[in-house]
Amino acid sequence: MAYAREGAQLALVGRRRERLEAVGRETGADPLILAADVSRASDIHRVLEEIGGRYGGLNVLVNNAGVLHIGTAEQISEEQWDQTFHINVRGLWLLSRAALPLLRKAGGGSIVNVASVLGINGARSRAAYAPSKGAVILLTKCMAIDHGAENIRVNAICPSFVETDLTADVLRRAPDPAAVRRERVAVHPAGRLGQPEDIAGLAVYLASDESSWVTGAALPVDGGYLAV
Repeated sequence: MAYAREGAQLALVGRRRERLEAVGRETGADPLILAADVSRASDIHRVLEEIGGRYGGLNVLVNNAGVLHIGTAEQISEEQWDQTFHINVRGLWLLSRAALPLLRKAGGGSIVNVASVLGINGARSRAAYAPSKGAVILLTKCMAIDHGAENIRVNAICPSFVETDLTADVLRRAPDPAAVRRERVAVHPAGRLGQPEDIAGLAVYLASDESSWVTGAALPVDGGYLAV
């Protein structure tokens, strides 16, 4: 929505076409709707072909797909570990890699990866999720180094607990959701949980020419979580 307000031409990619179409109608921007699973290389190549066919190029890629399984190293199953890294890391890598030719064709551009504060600091019962986000941050830095001379910038946004579908599911599965919410609020000096709009401004900034000398950065947007 923030990109639409800035006048961007949009391609919305996700597994659930009906959700994408609903967001597309809300933007009023006639975006390209692409139902796809970013953990599948075949889907990624199809997505980039359709984007190139419609728009002729690509200026900005936002990698925002993610899953979260709760558990310690003993509790996380092999299937949960594999899914976490397939989507949070492998899918992001595959999509970023496939986007590079279109970004070069455009004369450069910006890749914005949504990581997490848990890619910087660890946390209890996040033995798969936190390592996956740490990998996202280091992939961000490596790609920034490798492609900076091509005018392709790569940065990571590191949110704390933002009220999205993913975190709503965390609360739903808790034995005492109200207690978990209070605990999450208490560890943020700002005194509240994040909202998607709190992240959108930085995502717009990192896509814009105003951030032309920002690359390889992992930028917390966390209500002060990492300051505690």
